[in-house]
Amino acid sequence: MSSFKLGVEVVGAHDLVAKDGQGSSNPFVELHFDDQRFRTTTKEKDLNPVWNESFYFNISDPNNLSHLPLEAYVYNHNKANNVKTCLGKVRLTGTSFVPYSDAVVLHYPLEKRSIFARVKGELGLKVFVTDDPSIKSSNPLPAMESSLHTDVDSHYAKIPKSVPNSFPKEKTDKRRTFHHLSNANQSQQKQNFPSVPPQQMNSGVHEMKSGKQPPQIFQMFSGSSSQPLDYALKETSPFLGGGQIVGGRVIRGDRPASTYDLVEQMRYLFVRVVKAQDLPSKDVAGSLDPYVEVKVGNYKGITKHYEKKQNPEWNQVFAFARDTVQTSVLEVILKDKDLVKDDFVGIVRFDLHEVPTRVPPDSPLAPEWYRLEDKKGEKKKGELMLAVWYGTQADEAFPDAWHSDAIAPGDSTSIASTYIRSKVYHSPRLWYVRVTVIEAQDLVAADKNRFPDAYVKVQLGNQILKTKSVQPRNSNPIWKEEFMFVASEPFEEHLIFSVEDRVGPNKDETIGKAVIPLNSVDRRADDRNIRTRWYNLEKSLSDAMDRDHAKKDKFHSRLHVCVCLDGGYHVLDESTQYSSDLRPTAKQLWKPSIGVLELGILNADGLQPMKTREGKGTSDTYCVAKYGHKWVRTRTIVNSLNPKYNEQYTWEVYDPATVLTVGVFDNCQISGSDGNKDMKIGKVRIRISTLETGRVYTHSYPLLVLHPSGVKKIGELHLAIRFSYTSMLNMMFQYSRPLLPKMHYKRPLSVIQQDMLRHQAVTIVAARLGRAEPPLRREVVEYMSDADAHLWSMRRSKANFLRLTSVFSGLFSVGKWVGEVCMWKNPITTVLVHVLFVMLVCFPELILPTVFLYMFLIGVWNYRRRPRYPPHMNTSLSCADAVSPDELDEEFETFPASRSSDIIRVRYDRLRSVAGRIQTVVGDIATQVLVAELVTDGGCLDQILFPRA
Repeated sequence: MSSFKLGVEVVGAHDLVAKDGQGSSNPFVELHFDDQRFRTTTKEKDLNPVWNESFYFNISDPNNLSHLPLEAYVYNHNKANNVKTCLGKVRLTGTSFVPYSDAVVLHYPLEKRSIFARVKGELGLKVFVTDDPSIKSSNPLPAMESSLHTDVDSHYAKIPKSVPNSFPKEKTDKRRTFHHLSNANQSQQKQNFPSVPPQQMNSGVHEMKSGKQPPQIFQMFSGSSSQPLDYALKETSPFLGGGQIVGGRVIRGDRPASTYDLVEQMRYLFVRVVKAQDLPSKDVAGSLDPYVEVKVGNYKGITKHYEKKQNPEWNQVFAFARDTVQTSVLEVILKDKDLVKDDFVGIVRFDLHEVPTRVPPDSPLAPEWYRLEDKKGEKKKGELMLAVWYGTQADEAFPDAWHSDAIAPGDSTSIASTYIRSKVYHSPRLWYVRVTVIEAQDLVAADKNRFPDAYVKVQLGNQILKTKSVQPRNSNPIWKEEFMFVASEPFEEHLIFSVEDRVGPNKDETIGKAVIPLNSVDRRADDRNIRTRWYNLEKSLSDAMDRDHAKKDKFHSRLHVCVCLDGGYHVLDESTQYSSDLRPTAKQLWKPSIGVLELGILNADGLQPMKTREGKGTSDTYCVAKYGHKWVRTRTIVNSLNPKYNEQYTWEVYDPATVLTVGVFDNCQISGSDGNKDMKIGKVRIRISTLETGRVYTHSYPLLVLHPSGVKKIGELHLAIRFSYTSMLNMMFQYSRPLLPKMHYKRPLSVIQQDMLRHQAVTIVAARLGRAEPPLRREVVEYMSDADAHLWSMRRSKANFLRLTSVFSGLFSVGKWVGEVCMWKNPITTVLVHVLFVMLVCFPELILPTVFLYMFLIGVWNYRRRPRYPPHMNTSLSCADAVSPDELDEEFETFPASRSSDIIRVRYDRLRSVAGRIQTVVGDIATQVLVAELVTDGGCLDQILFPRA
């Protein structure tokens, strides 16, 4: 049997329904999971019972955990007639089960067991998965009163035989409590946690079928009459792995389709150099400094060399594009590294016509030993273990292989191979840290003759916030100020509190410090109250960090704070309108995925040269795609303005109101300088809600970039996209839910807080992804996340105002139409409206059906004109085609400003005029609202607007 167990801690319930006729109930809880049932004790006469009892279920099949629900029933025990009455139930799906380190107490609202049941209240549960072998499963159905068993035996007769049905006769008082695991157990538990998604999928690159014909552009969309056709989206008809794509549908060919069918097939010659043995000695003094050179025509790949080693191991893979191979012989040459000229040791030759072809899911080709030969073909001492085969980008060796398109023909070495490989990244899990500084006690200033003018500085990493300075009449200042920070798992940084005394202008003295490790902080997924704690203040940071520090002084200053990790929020690290993930941090609140998004990055055409090499303009480009927590980076194609990537990736979709972002960048690290920043070429955004399910979108997206001189087209990016939902009902249900998690509305953050926290979140994500290999650089993360979107732009302000007016244009049109009806502009329409009004007055039950019928007819009418392709950047809607040069210069201005004072003065006056008009509009709206309230209340407008002395 599996060692995995499901732990359930029944904390308590509150505000239950009274069922005993005396305004109270005798509640207990029954837990059902995987044909196992456990029961808590009964709380007599209590509508707010507290149990704090833990139970452990055996998980028979961890791979099927996501399909096993947990049901918790709250019953009332009636001792008079020995029956139980359901007070409500809670049902949790297997996708919400998390390891113990992520588990928090959640209060679930009770649901009805039947339609006519009366239910209210909440049940507090803590649910987690553990594989600790020392934890034993609980006994099924602990006994309550013995008389109750006689009435409910028939109800429990359905328990399978695999579960023991011998109930103990005495009440079990001993409960096994699950304590927090050590760090080693936590890491092992996270690695072994059986999280199975609703739909199995691969995130590599599959083999696919392709035709020899190039993609054909057969239809163009302008999107707006004023937008140039060159800036429009183009639908193509390429031959991909599943067949030719025509109008979003796949036309199958003669050959069967492959698993990854959204990219074109690319053939490669793979050479795996494993190791060597029995190599000849260089001289009497020592052995060789060996390395291997793999040569195919004009392309060469070189392994690393070892010093003084006769049995080296490389285990490196080289991939040569078959289309560029102009020879029929593969040469694998073993050489000895020397200061002046490398010495030839031996060679192994292969006839490319005899190389086998491997098609996944076949197992990898087994390497073999080959005897080294000299230049004349005679056998020499020494052997090389090699494997040579033909494959596609679906091969497992493709991502980590050295690629021939990473160098120019004639080059003998790869250029910074670390920075050219395709990789998948996962951004860290972010938390909001809520800190409330309440008060301090017994503060002692350096000057004993005065009370300290104290404030508290709170620091988490590079985030620093301060309270207001308070000068009380005693040594116990009170602040009661709340702050928010962003932290990422694993929690490597501590929360540092420093109480400062302002002794003079720009002169502060530290009274004491306190350090709180984030691993010890309480977590919550709702707005329940968190207990506050007192912390002793130490003189130095080292003493505060040393929790086992021997206290010499019996008297300590103390700080009263409340700290918690808020998991009910979604930590915004992107612009809200372009967010790719809207799930809260706490995994218990995650809903099952609604579908799968597949992206095929095909190629780019007509890119502008970003650098000069050997007197010619060129680019070394790669693509980055971001959706949710998953970032993907394609391999870098060197020296090409028309690169072909043909890589496919997959994401799970949890909300259709999310956006996929794909960016194109020029790699500036392969020149040998790690300090250069990768140059931004352009990016494309696709909103998931605009994609029809099951349809393959093969469009060529223009890369439009706004420069100080205006809008420029840098090239085109060819993508293949498909969104498939798993359940139409679940997807439609998402549209009835609010955009952000519930905590954003129950306890909203201010606009200033959101902007500050988003900046910190982007900084944390950029720092974490920059530590990967190869690193995803900071400028790439900031560009994909729109880190500078908060800066002022007149163009963006105009575009947002036009968007706002378009939203309310329907209401304005309705108001205008009602005015025309009242003015009898069209007598026939006016008569029909009056007839409809009289009919609705006489039959008011027809009001709602009429409204819904009208809305249905409008939807059917607009359905014919729905867009057939994903929307793309429109230069007219974004006001990019009509912006003045001065406004463009202002948008690209650095912060703080670097222009002359005269230019800044002109722009400030222009901003004041715009703000004045906005102030006037807001004042008019406020006046209208005030007049409406006065009319409703019957007040006197003159006395309120124009008061007299």
